[in-house]
Amino acid sequence: MVRRNGRGEVEAALDPEKELPASDGVEESIAQVQESELQKLKAERDSLVDRVARLQAEFENARKRGVREQQEYRDYALADALRSMLPVLDSFERALHVSEDEKSEIRNGVELIYKQMMDAFAKLGLKPIPARGEMFDPHLHEAIEMVETRDFPDHQIIEELQRGYKLKDRLLRPAMVKIAQNSH
Repeated sequence: MVRRNGRGEVEAALDPEKELPASDGVEESIAQVQESELQKLKAERDSLVDRVARLQAEFENARKRGVREQQEYRDYALADALRSMLPVLDSFERALHVSEDEKSEIRNGVELIYKQMMDAFAKLGLKPIPARGEMFDPHLHEAIEMVETRDFPDHQIIEELQRGYKLKDRLLRPAMVKIAQNSH
């Protein structure tokens, strides 16, 4: 049934008890549109899930990098502080070496202070580099003098002039040494 409204336009009046004939083409078209929209939404969802996963991975990497950089900064700051204290250790060692024969109260006090200082540095990760009697290693030792001798094997360290140190696994200062040189 067709009616005209007050403005002269044609309106279709539907009788609620009367159904329109079903159109298979229209229903198929609606289903295709719905399926297309569903596929678009699924693709968008998958894209967003992938993006969130990537952002989460980037955030985790940035967090780990920040923690690693903080640790490196602490180690660097500690290395600088310890490097500035090495001349004090050298002075202690020289003072103890000069008065080796003397067993005085002062020497005992200096030995105690030196031991306390070395213990404190060891807790921070400072380790002396072994030198005397070792074979020369250019990564750990600095050769100051080569002594021609047959009493020691070639390239063996015969004297430590200044002790070298490592902070954890990082070289802080190489040991200054004299090494044997012989030509068999």
